[in-house]
Amino acid sequence: MMQSIQKSLSQIERNKPKGIPTLEEIKQEILESDLVKQFCQQHPDLDSSIVEGSLSKLDQVIREEKNCERCSTLANCPNLVKGHKARPTWTGNYIEAVYTPCAKWIQKKQQQKREELIKSHHIPHDVLSASFQNFTQDTKRIEAFRALLEFCLKAEPGSKEVRTKGIYLYGPLGVGKSHLMAATARKLADRGISSLMVYTPDFFREMKESLQDNSLQEKVTVLKKVPVLILDDIGAESISPWARDEILGAILQYRITENLPTLYTSNYNYELLEEHFSHSAKGGIELMKAKRIMERIIHYTNAYMVDGMNRRANG
Repeated sequence: MMQSIQKSLSQIERNKPKGIPTLEEIKQEILESDLVKQFCQQHPDLDSSIVEGSLSKLDQVIREEKNCERCSTLANCPNLVKGHKARPTWTGNYIEAVYTPCAKWIQKKQQQKREELIKSHHIPHDVLSASFQNFTQDTKRIEAFRALLEFCLKAEPGSKEVRTKGIYLYGPLGVGKSHLMAATARKLADRGISSLMVYTPDFFREMKESLQDNSLQEKVTVLKKVPVLILDDIGAESISPWARDEILGAILQYRITENLPTLYTSNYNYELLEEHFSHSAKGGIELMKAKRIMERIIHYTNAYMVDGMNRRANG
């Protein structure tokens, strides 16, 4: 019987196409991989027979690690469990492949959680799908384009060593400010940096409503802690002193302290936005409180004028 099996194996080996590694070569490749060597160093009590008896699981771990290194998008994940990769684990009796979520899967779930919590996005789908690749670099928007691209490449949210300044885009309606910011969010995602783009007028309306269901603090915390926050169309909201000082002020102060950059789009330049913030709901003027908010915006952003034709009016 043994001779028959050996004879069959020999026949398979002889008939195997040239260029395909032998079983012994595959075994050696697995055992000599950095991942397996590191695993064995972490578990010096592992018997070689146990390692060799787990070659199929170790091979799976190696293949999925390589898949992750080549991964471009979560949708194209070829691993056995999408968005996860196998990790070797020593149980004390045998080696098991345990699945853990990858960075892209975690990022997606975090983003989904934020989007479920913040209902005030109201950003049109065509805006959210914008990317730098299909962006027209005309002379009236090129400076802002380059500034945002550089931000995407260099931003280090939360760094204790490098201060990352945000970007403030201002200009007329329909010139592409929101599209530029959406493209920025997509580019940041390529680096694994999460961002949240919020349509500011709807956000402040929602904050007022959140007082009724006790979800206010939880929602504010999300905006405080997201690595990159994009406040779209700031200045278009009807803002109360409470929302300005207790909500917006608290969010911006926390983000400055933690070195988390904030990006803005607005129809107003800095001076006009300060004037907007100075008007109270009762018709009074609160210049000092407006200046406090503006200090948290002006000193922590670089401003760029965005102009050109109104793309909304031209379809």
